[in-house]
Amino acid sequence: MQSQKPFFDDLARVASGALGALSGLRAEMEAMVRQQFERVTTGLDMVPREEFEVVRAMAAKAREQQEILEERVKALETRLAASEKPKTPASPKTPVSPKPKAAPKPKA
Repeated sequence: MQSQKPFFDDLARVASGALGALSGLRAEMEAMVRQQFERVTTGLDMVPREEFEVVRAMAAKAREQQEILEERVKALETRLAASEKPKTPASPKTPVSPKPKAAPKPKA
């Protein structure tokens, strides 16, 4: 029985060493995949997430300001329409015919 105990201890040490090596290999593989993915996305001219969020916030703010200005324009148009006096229809004007041009003088 005593001879089996060192065998299992050695087997456990080998297994734990293998697991340690595999976890290190896993971390290294993840880093390599991440690097490759970043290379591919850089080649595609993709926008980083941070820049996208900044532009998205700017667009939302611009849309909000545009809606406020749209409401102001509507209010101003309403005030302008209310302040204008209704125009009376003018009597139809008779068309004025153009004056006939003088005939050119003959050259002597």
